[in-house]
Parts: sequence; structure tokens; C-alpha cells
Amino acid sequence: MVLLELGWGEDVDNRVRKAVEARAGAELLDEEADKAADVVLLRWRGHDGDLVDALIDAIGSLAEDGIIWVLTPKSGRDGYVEPSDIAEAVPTAGLAQTTSTLLAMMDDDFIGTRTPVRTILDPGEALSVRKSSPRCQRAARSAASRVMSA
Repeated sequence: MVLLELGWGEDVDNRVRKAVEARAGAELLDEEADKAADVVLLRWRGHDGDLVDALIDAIGSLAEDGIIWVLTPKSGRDGYVEPSDIAEAVPTAGLAQTTSTLLAMMDDDFIGTRTPVRTILDPGEALSVRKSSPRCQRAARSAASRVMSA
């Protein structure tokens, strides 16, 4: 299993990282990894910029049946992200949000939102989503090809 972590920062609880690695039996790789990831842990804070662009970039790093976990600071923490912002960004990036999980047992600061790569846009829409960078364009084409092959 290939695990990729995007958005690591000083506020990340290493106990969560170690628990994920132990459970998966694999090391978390960083942005520099050149492998298709089965799971992407996308750490996102309200001041990080555009979540849609980050999700599309994360899609470009995924294996065909990969999953993205968007990890955001919980309410009252620095960088808190409104759930409605996530709910809006996920389908705009061509994903489907399935569940939100508190990481309270190990991480007092983050909540996780699971987003499997189940593109909900038709191929034409997926190609027009956020063509702000070549990487976003590749991710959109990849998402469109998944829709056409499904």
C-alpha cells in the first residue's frame, strides 16, 4: 500500500501518522513521492488557499481506486474549515464525500473527511474543472477517463 501525506505542518500530531503507518504497514510518503498512492492524507487549513485545487492535485497522485482523507482542524482550532466549505469543494473537484470521522482518540486538533475517487461529474464537466495548472488538467483528464471506463 502506498500512503501519501500532503500539507504536513508543525501542527500535525505524529501519533496519528505513526498509527496510520502501523495500520497500513507502510510509510507515509511526502509530496516528492513519484508513486501512485492508494491513500492520500490531505492536511488542510482554512488559510491554505483553494481546497478545490488541492483536491484536484491530490487526485493526480492517486491510484485508480484510491481514497483521499481531508484532515482539517476541528472547530475552535487555528485554521478551522467550515464543513460547508468541504461539502462544496469535494463535488467541484469531481469527488463524492462519504463520511466525516473525528480523530479524537489520537489527535485533538483534526477531523477527517473521506472522499473516494468516485467522480460525480460527466467527462466534459470534469475536463472543465479548475484548469488552473497543468497538474490540475492532468487530474481532470484522469477523472474523466475513470468516468468513461466505469
